[in-house]
Parts: sequence; structure tokens; C-alpha cells
Amino acid sequence: MDDTKRYQKLLERYRNGDIDRRRFLSLLGAAGLVAGVAGPFTRHAFAESPSQVRFDGWGGVVSEAFRQYAFDPYTEATGITVVDGTFTGADEYLAQVQAAGAGEFNVAHLSGVFDYARYHNLDLSSELNEDNIPNMQYLIPALIDVLREISAPTLSAVPYNYGTTGLAYNRAHISDDEMREKGSMLLIDPAFEGKIGGWGEWKTRIWYAALQSGQDPNNIEDMDAVWDNIRAHRDLALKYWSSGAELMSLLAEDEIYVTEAWSGRVRALQDQGHDIGYYDPPGGLAWQECLFVIKGSPMEATEELLNFMLEPEVAIAVAEGQFYPPALDPQKVELGELVPTLPAFDPTGTLSELSFFDPAYWNGNEADWSREFSRVQRGY
Repeated sequence: MDDTKRYQKLLERYRNGDIDRRRFLSLLGAAGLVAGVAGPFTRHAFAESPSQVRFDGWGGVVSEAFRQYAFDPYTEATGITVVDGTFTGADEYLAQVQAAGAGEFNVAHLSGVFDYARYHNLDLSSELNEDNIPNMQYLIPALIDVLREISAPTLSAVPYNYGTTGLAYNRAHISDDEMREKGSMLLIDPAFEGKIGGWGEWKTRIWYAALQSGQDPNNIEDMDAVWDNIRAHRDLALKYWSSGAELMSLLAEDEIYVTEAWSGRVRALQDQGHDIGYYDPPGGLAWQECLFVIKGSPMEATEELLNFMLEPEVAIAVAEGQFYPPALDPQKVELGELVPTLPAFDPTGTLSELSFFDPAYWNGNEADWSREFSRVQRGY
């Protein structure tokens, strides 16, 4: 039986309910079908490959989903270990990559087109052989196009998932109606002093402060108003959170009642039984995440890992584990029952209703704005 038939037989068994998702992925890996129906590689192809690939990501439920549904099956199939690290922060991680020797860091789960452009402009990008990643055919075109515009004609990454940084709120203290009425203004509402949180990241703080001052975050005309709102939030907030795990803890333990938050982390809390609401205000921030291959990485091994992670059944399993919609096009791939219920999911696959960072605009202002935010964060 050839690879295509074996894959289809396994897929049929899984979809018929004869085997669960964990067993499907295990059998998929054991059969060496890591490249899907059209994949160019087999276990034998890695005879001269490195023994490991490093992957760095966001930790928490996201890393757990990657490990369970992607990395372990990939290792079973190829014999290549995926060593996964966790970001201490996007800027800190970039500094580590810049200081490291070629090949020390391989694949990074970067957030936003902003970071893709930043890495590319710093000469940290690679050139993917897209023929080795046939599962790209299933991706939302808009998510690919926005990356290719930056590094044309080549790509250094593949889109993997998307989500929003909306508003999370404790329904015991803030009603759905109040959230819809006040939106981002709740983040600077004195009535909730000491019960407000926020991500300590300059881009997000500026984006929401722009919304609070009635401005387009991608075309800010009054930065004084923005800094005033950031200071107001700083003075009312309990603290800035720095990771998804800390965000979830603050909300789950009722330490804060309102904060901007990552959509998937809020869904995870809701599934754990916490009465936390989630609202994407008009102009709220959306983002996509990509699997970026850093210059100097072992290309065939990393391309194979990317292709395996884009295998629809694998990508859907990861999406269900981390609660962020996959980059798979819902017009091309049946995404199951859970994914369409996730926050930020777009059934059209166009993402036309979401607001993203303009990478040229934000990269152009990074030096000044990030420096000023550091001053404001320290109390100036």
C-alpha cells in the first residue's frame, strides 16, 4: 500500500470514530506519513539530518498543544527531537537570537506580521523551499500574502494560527451590557482601580490607548493623548502581566476584573468553568502567528516539521489544544466542531473584519515609541 492510500485509510478510521485523535497522530507518525498525502520526504531522507530542531514559543497551553499533537508525533516519524523553549518576551527573545551563533535557534512561533518584518529587516530570515511544504495549499491566502509582500518573492515562515487581543472581564463584577457600552474605556475607569490588568508590551498599550482617544491605531495623530491614556491605565492597574499563564492566573483568582487578553487564553479559562467574558471592541487588535525559520537552520528538517504541523488533522488538533483558530482555510478544510466556536474565528477565511498592525507604520515608530513606553512604565 503506498503512502497516499495508507494516509487515507488512517484518516478514514479517524473520521469514522474508530480511533481517537491521539491514536491517529501516533499511527500517522509511526507510518512515516509526516508530509501528508503529497509529502516528498520519508524517514530514510533524514539519514544526514541533524538530531534535533529547536522550537521557541509562548509556553503554557500553547506549548502543551504543540508538544502533544505535533512535536512528539514528528519525532516518532523522523527520529529528530524537537527541543522547545519558551519566550521570556518578544524583544528579549530577539536579542537572544541576534547574539547567538548561526543555527542555535531554528523555528520561532512569532506573533504578528510586525515580527516577521522585523526579523526579515535584521537579516534573520531564511528562504523556504515551498515545494517541500505542500500542505501550504490549505492555508488562508490572505495570511500568506501579507508575509510574502515583505520578503517577496520568497517566504521565511508559514502562517499557523490567528486570534485577537480583546477585552476579558469578570462577569461577577462587569456585565455584558456594561462591557459593550464602555469597551476599552473600562481599562481606564477609576471605579475599577486596583482591579485592572494589562499586557506590559508597548504595541498593545499604544493600540488600546489610541482607541481610548478615538484614533486609528494605524494612523495616530495625537500621541500626547495616547501617552496620557497609558499613564491613566498604569496608575489604575494592579499590574502589567507578562505571560499567558500569568494572565490566566490573575483572572482565575479574581485578582483583576478587566484586562485586554489573548482570545485563546480566555477560552481556556471559560472551558475550565470560570465566568470570564470576552469582547472584541470596534477596532480591537487582531494578529496572526507564524512559524518562522531563522537563518542558519537545517532547512530540510525544518521544512518537514512545518509541513507536518500544517497537516490538517495535526493543525486542527493543535488549534483545539491551544484555543486559537488555525491558519487553515475553512473554505478548503473541514475544521470540525470546536474550531468554529473559538473567539476570532472567521468562517469566510477572508479575515476582512479584523484589524491588524500595519507593519511598516509600527516598525517605523518602534524606536521612539518603545523607548517612551519604557519611560512611562517606570512612572514618568
